Order: sequence, then structure tokens, then C-alpha cells
Amino acid sequence: MEILLGVDSWTRSDLDDGFGSMIESFPNNSQGAAEIGLRELDRSRFDHIGLVTDEVKDGESFVAATRVWVTSPRAGGFNVEWLRFEPDTPITGPLRTAPHVAYRVDDLGAAIEGHTVLAEPFDPTGRGDDFLRVAFVEVDGAVVELMQYGDPNETGWF
Repeated sequence: MEILLGVDSWTRSDLDDGFGSMIESFPNNSQGAAEIGLRELDRSRFDHIGLVTDEVKDGESFVAATRVWVTSPRAGGFNVEWLRFEPDTPITGPLRTAPHVAYRVDDLGAAIEGHTVLAEPFDPTGRGDDFLRVAFVEVDGAVVELMQYGDPNETGWF
């Protein structure tokens, strides 16, 4: 198997001859993450990545609680959510300026334990039902959205 990185070409044997041990020491593997006190989320539960923009995007929905326009990450096929904040949004700091990655969780309360909470659990739909509750936390400097759907098999968007 050949792996192309930039203009160099490395083979599997190159990785086995030294780079493999370096890669195994990165904190994105299970052991490394535990060593630095991080709890991993199941990558198969990835939902979307959120990117901040100043441009109006097709299909935006308004989230009144945070005064932000969002697009459905289901719409484009690549799980990208665009966020366009109103000038009077109450959202500040990295939640307002940084991209985020979102994961589905079964228990939102348990999932936020031990993390710096950037936004307490709330209903982004504004309907007050159990369709979706989300919270934002900081994980090793990154913004992470945790999403608990009332129906864990939900494939829609609000």
C-alpha cells in the first residue's frame, strides 16, 4: 500500500520502520487520549462539522435562542453546517468564531461531564419537544457540539 503525503511517497514499510511508532504515540489513539485525560467519542457517531461564515447560504434556518442562521448539514452530502451569526447574538468566544465538530450522544448530561461547557444544553428547534437537545464543550482547545436526539435513529434536521 502506498500513502502519498505532499510530494513524498511513503510505503507501509516506511511506516513500520519508524513512523508507525511515532503515529502510535499521537494522542488521537485510544491509549494516548486516555493518558491526557480525554474521553473519546465514537467516530461512527459523527454528525457534522460547523463552519462560521458571513455569507447568506441557501436553505438557512434561524435559531432564535442563539440568534444564528444555520444550514442543514444533511443538504450538501458532506455534513457541513454553515453558521451565520446576527450582530446581536449572545454567543461569544470560540463558540462564535471557531469551527466545531458535532457528535451524537445517548446521554447529553453524562457526555458534558468533566468538560468545560461553552453552552449549556438547549433546544435549538425552539419547539420545546424532545426532538433535539445540544450542548457545546471545549475538548483540548477544540469546540465540540454534543447532540442528543429524542429518537437516536433520527436522520432529519430541524
